[in-house]
Amino acid sequence: MQHRGELLKNAIKESGVPVTKIHKALNKSRRWLYNQYENRDVMLDILVKVGKIIHHDFSTDVTELRSTKDQGQFQDSGEIPYPLENAAYWKDKYLRLLEEYTELLKKAR
Repeated sequence: MQHRGELLKNAIKESGVPVTKIHKALNKSRRWLYNQYENRDVMLDILVKVGKIIHHDFSTDVTELRSTKDQGQFQDSGEIPYPLENAAYWKDKYLRLLEEYTELLKKAR
């Protein structure tokens, strides 16, 4: 799998768009954007949003975006749904929360 943070960093650098413009458009801090450069698994919706700002199509670089683009999941509706690849993340998170909840119920008895 590609290092999405490096793809993001290189695309921003090549675009010439100031980092200030990007982080303000995303309503995030400059530090947050720099932290994304180190993240191997930058969320696909972040790549799409940054791509719109810098006029770069990340689907040429990221195969997961290519498949979601072909399926029409990322439309210009303003809101970008989370792709299916995150289903495992949310399932694991749900299970962890369920286990914590169960432990809290046991302690309350």
